[in-house]
Amino acid sequence: MAQQAGAFPKGAVLVFGGSGGIGQEVAKSFGAAGSDVAIVYRSKQEVAERVASEIAAGGRKASAHAADVRDAAQVQAAVDAAIAAHGRIHTVVWAAGPVVEQLYIADTPQELWRKSIDIEVHGFFTAVQATLPHLRESGGGSYVHLGSAGHVWWPAKDGLSVAPKAVNEALCKGIAKEEGRHNIRANSVLVGVIEAGMFLELLGRGVFDQKWTDETQKLLCLKRWGKPQEIGSAAVFLATNGYVTGQQINVSGGFGI
Repeated sequence: MAQQAGAFPKGAVLVFGGSGGIGQEVAKSFGAAGSDVAIVYRSKQEVAERVASEIAAGGRKASAHAADVRDAAQVQAAVDAAIAAHGRIHTVVWAAGPVVEQLYIADTPQELWRKSIDIEVHGFFTAVQATLPHLRESGGGSYVHLGSAGHVWWPAKDGLSVAPKAVNEALCKGIAKEEGRHNIRANSVLVGVIEAGMFLELLGRGVFDQKWTDETQKLLCLKRWGKPQEIGSAAVFLATNGYVTGQQINVSGGFGI
């Protein structure tokens, strides 16, 4: 049975990285749109529980589950706990990831590269494998991956984000191709510069100066930074439109056009 656009089936969205600056707003966007929410966090328990409380105050059921996405057993335990709490997972959002240090490829330490790949790529793959059987058994569902606008216009020094997420973009297309027969979809939101989370942390550290701001905004059609809620609304759209799969929505203010 085709999913009605704008509507969620029974169950919850599972948001990996739901305690992050963008992830928590994505989680709240799903709650506001009428879905129950299960948040997966690694270390920010207080933030995850606060977000869950805010969603619950809006009338939706919400839960928080701890897991390091580099550990398959922890991921599976979090998935099982979320299913036990909500009965079903209808959407998996991948919003997890480390703070991305801004480095040229030539200057990137092996250790930092491997960490990024381990969290972003192996973590997403592990999350997919932990949830696919349940989505199949439940009659379908969707994956929404938060990628990078740098996937279509490479920003210098942002390789620790763009390269790992490009792997996941390819994996999303594979999921769309292979799992469509099970009514499972996979899409991505390509994230631009958003006033939340990692960007604000790096801004506070002085990594992004006024020259960087001026040069970056020259590349934007809309002369402002994005809001995390604008990522959330795109993620909700991809989760609720049952005939969109293998696609990308570039939410970046027209970056690189």
